[in-house]
Amino acid sequence: MVINAVDKPSQMLHLIDQIQRLGIDYHFEQEIDAQLERIHKSYSQLDHGDFKGDDLHMVALMFRLLRQQGFNISSEVFNNFKDNEGNFKKSLITDVRGLLSLYEACHLRCHGDAILEEALPFAITHLESIDERKVSTSLAKQVSHALKQPLRKGLPRLEARHYIIFYQEEPSHDEVLLTMAKLDFNLLQEQHQKELGVITRSTNFT
Repeated sequence: MVINAVDKPSQMLHLIDQIQRLGIDYHFEQEIDAQLERIHKSYSQLDHGDFKGDDLHMVALMFRLLRQQGFNISSEVFNNFKDNEGNFKKSLITDVRGLLSLYEACHLRCHGDAILEEALPFAITHLESIDERKVSTSLAKQVSHALKQPLRKGLPRLEARHYIIFYQEEPSHDEVLLTMAKLDFNLLQEQHQKELGVITRSTNFT
């Protein structure tokens, strides 16, 4: 799947995001790092093919994935989503998935990221007021969960458990990834229970 998406940056970013959020990224650390490094080197020329520079969801997703992986990417990539008066465009208000991705990206802001400081309350305000009748059930649930617990501030295994449920509700989910994520989660849970049992039995309280 990774090989097939090499020349499709948008598809690659989605795949990496799904792999990470499903909690199975530790199996593919080298592949993910190599692909993100490739995207980082060329992201300023990515506005072609399946990646559009005016797609808030894709730009915010790229920003978050690169930043959390330790790559240097400027928050100025979001300037394209501002109007002539320096405000975020009103057309973004109806882009729920884009706003959600922007919201998650804002939690990787650094000191001096003024544009992300402005973007966070903008995203929160409009995510809190979405009409759930106009979005999928899965997306509405993801928005509700994210507003309570941003991805950046969550515990990876707990977030993976939540995301597995959201992911399987999406019509476009990949059955191979979903099956692997469920199996991996259950195997790790069993391993942790065994380790906890060993630790408990070996602890000598006096």
